[in-house]
Amino acid sequence: MSKLVKYLPSHQVTPTVLTVANPSVPLRDASFAGDLPPGVEVLRARTFEPGYGMKEAAWAASASPSTPLRRAVRGLSSIAKQVLLPDPQVLWVPAAEATLAGRLLRRDDDVVLVSGPPFSQFLLAPLARARQGVGVVLDYRDEWSTYRASYEMTASRAAKVAGDLLEPALLRCAHRITTATEEFRDQLLRRYSFLSNEHVIAIPNGYDPADFGSNLPEPPTDRFVMTYAGTVFRLTGVRGLLGAIRRLHEREPELARLLHVQFLGRIVETERQFFAGTEALGVSTKPYVPHEEVLAALSASHLTLCVLDDVPGTERIFPAKIFELMQLGRPILTMAPEGALTRLTRRHALGDVVAPRDEEAIASLLEDRLRAFRAASAGSPERRGIPRNSPTGIERYDRRALAGEFADVLRQASVTARERPRR
Repeated sequence: MSKLVKYLPSHQVTPTVLTVANPSVPLRDASFAGDLPPGVEVLRARTFEPGYGMKEAAWAASASPSTPLRRAVRGLSSIAKQVLLPDPQVLWVPAAEATLAGRLLRRDDDVVLVSGPPFSQFLLAPLARARQGVGVVLDYRDEWSTYRASYEMTASRAAKVAGDLLEPALLRCAHRITTATEEFRDQLLRRYSFLSNEHVIAIPNGYDPADFGSNLPEPPTDRFVMTYAGTVFRLTGVRGLLGAIRRLHEREPELARLLHVQFLGRIVETERQFFAGTEALGVSTKPYVPHEEVLAALSASHLTLCVLDDVPGTERIFPAKIFELMQLGRPILTMAPEGALTRLTRRHALGDVVAPRDEEAIASLLEDRLRAFRAASAGSPERRGIPRNSPTGIERYDRRALAGEFADVLRQASVTARERPRR
């Protein structure tokens, strides 16, 4: 949301940020703080959530051979999933409510925007709605229904039951709702008949042109580099790609040695098993890279990756990283089931599309790319060229324009709150 805060003032909206003072996260990228305009007020409320090390231990216990200690950790993790509903970040809500209540009493704000995930933050909506005349906007950057069914740290029967009960109740508190895809907007309207077309607006994620300097590096000429940036977890699993790389090395070892695949970002414990032995196949992993370095690494790639695994619900979403990839202009390999992401890729001519578990199709595509690269490398420097993509119609995803769409929604919510009595 830092990009939204950055550009809202240019649309005559003065934002104030309410965030966590002691986040339980695997890493923090301080570079995003530079997006905040001078003078923006940032409020910080403490969470009672335990440190991220405990979450990692729970993931490791669920993915590793059973031992008495790991069984105990799994047991505690299971209890936490049943109690901390709808997600562990609910432990931030008490302090966040206290901070928000103070602002509402002072009538400091015309509208409150609550963005998820985590979706426990949506529990702030009833408090905001209770203040007459204050607009409430709930913003889905991902699907709550998919998270409570598929995300490792929140998926449980209790989370599903709680989410199924909470979601419609909290949606009734909102004057406007925004979603990251048209597909999820349509699903919300189908699921909840009390929502109207004007009530739910799709505003995608996007790219910030200011992030892309003029001196980004070019790909090397002695090896073919393919890069994935982001977290690898159940929804973005890459077992199909790793299996394809193994196939390629088995049948075309000399050609496959040209391929270097780098993963920049966290790999959760439940997915790490699929990477076993891949270092010898030219696969490298790096758990944390600052955003500026990520863009440089993607620019220095012949092929960039956008991945959604074949998991229920992924047909209605797309990773936010796809927008930076489209602006970067390198060819994109999209591995995803048919749905919102594949349609976006084809609509804007972003690159090739292949099913995420189709190892043979992925291996054949990589083989073709490597043969073309080898042939070009044997020619003159002019023939080699720099791999470019020519995406079409991507201006809509400029963060400056998207902030204007959010500003319109905020104004609509504020007007509705002043004109209509509470439901």
